[in-house]
Amino acid sequence: MVSVEKFNWKLIRVWMPVNVIFVGMLVSGMYSLKFINVAMVTILKNATNIITAIGEVYMFRKRQNNKVWAAMFMMIISAISGGITDLTFDAVGYSWQLANCFLTASYSLTLRRVMDKAKQSTKSGSLNEVSMVLLNNLLSLPFGIILIILLGEWRYVISTDVTKDAMFWVVATASGFLGLAISFTSMWFLHQTGPTTYSLVGSLNKVPISLAGLVLFNVPLSLPNLFSILFGLFAGVVFARAKMS
Repeated sequence: MVSVEKFNWKLIRVWMPVNVIFVGMLVSGMYSLKFINVAMVTILKNATNIITAIGEVYMFRKRQNNKVWAAMFMMIISAISGGITDLTFDAVGYSWQLANCFLTASYSLTLRRVMDKAKQSTKSGSLNEVSMVLLNNLLSLPFGIILIILLGEWRYVISTDVTKDAMFWVVATASGFLGLAISFTSMWFLHQTGPTTYSLVGSLNKVPISLAGLVLFNVPLSLPNLFSILFGLFAGVVFARAKMS
């Protein structure tokens, strides 16, 4: 149905740094959710926008306007106040989320730079989004298998009863298809725009995610923490508007 570029060792070597960051981003994201509620994870992810914008200044010599920096300052305030007022604060979870912010920013910045370089490593001189998604996910499989063995998770997978539940496989399969859709749309979007634009559009989905996370998981909240979350969501919208202007 689609044409896929033939892979070679030169292309794999060029793409490998992106893939290592990609795997680190996925793992740190999973571990942060293990310790922190969805709403706080969403607000703390605002730090990714700040790191990405700073990275663009140094890597791509792209300047940001004063409105963008002001919105970033608001994000920092919301993240700090959110952490202070978080009733379920966990230092380990916050450390994982901080690592995830750096890795996510590094992923979008490195991917944007590698995209053009990767095209020069193919015979046709081009590399479409489907080929990028296939390459990225194929290379991540060995890392995933190694981590499962090193962390001893394979024992849990073999012994747990949840893998015998049909609904588990329905949800897991749906998650796989959603992951594929995210990978493909992310590659296409980054190819058409830039890392900061990619981050700011992603910041707009924080509003429904945060509210849904609070309702679905019955998170214990204080009034100051709720205000911090809402302020962080507002800062994300301000950031998006500042970038579009």
